[in-house]
Amino acid sequence: MKIGVMGGTFDPIHIGHLLLGEFAYEAFDLDEVWYLPNGNPPHKEAEITKEALKHRIKMVELATESVPYFKVSLHEAEIGVHSYTYQTMGTFCEMYPDAEFYFILGADSLFSIEQWKYFKEIFPTCTILAAMRDDKDIEDMKHQIAYLRETYGARIELLRAPLLEISSTKIRERAAKGLTVHYMVPDAVADYIVKQSLYKTDKDEDSHDRYS
Repeated sequence: MKIGVMGGTFDPIHIGHLLLGEFAYEAFDLDEVWYLPNGNPPHKEAEITKEALKHRIKMVELATESVPYFKVSLHEAEIGVHSYTYQTMGTFCEMYPDAEFYFILGADSLFSIEQWKYFKEIFPTCTILAAMRDDKDIEDMKHQIAYLRETYGARIELLRAPLLEISSTKIRERAAKGLTVHYMVPDAVADYIVKQSLYKTDKDEDSHDRYS
């Protein structure tokens, strides 16, 4: 069993997240891709309410329900404490000893991974798939991958993905103004945002997507 894992706040999940999972599924012959909403991510300073978490989980479920190999893991959402990648991946390896895990992250995260908590403990648990959205920085990416491989024995592969100028922050900003977010998120998610009047009072304009 080859399983891709993508963590994030998913506030909200958008088509960029889904395309990344799809490209990882195809390129690395994965059996499943798990979307892992953070319950209490350590990088998020704002209070994470149960209501907000409920909405984020529901949107991930709506976005993935039509794809049989996309799954929603509530492991981090349910533990109620700060979620760190090294802990989550270590637990997954213990729970599913016969599975081979692939952790999907963005290019920015690859360059900052040495600042993650106990980052070296992540490398034995999975192959990292580093998303490359265009070719302009490919040499820097290859250099960073070689450095992490040689220094820490990390297993890292480049993941080619389309370049999309879409972010959860911009989606929240548009929703707060009553503007459409169709085509940026799946239709079911766009409809849910409108129905639940999400982000109407969202002030967190400094937040941004993370794959960790």
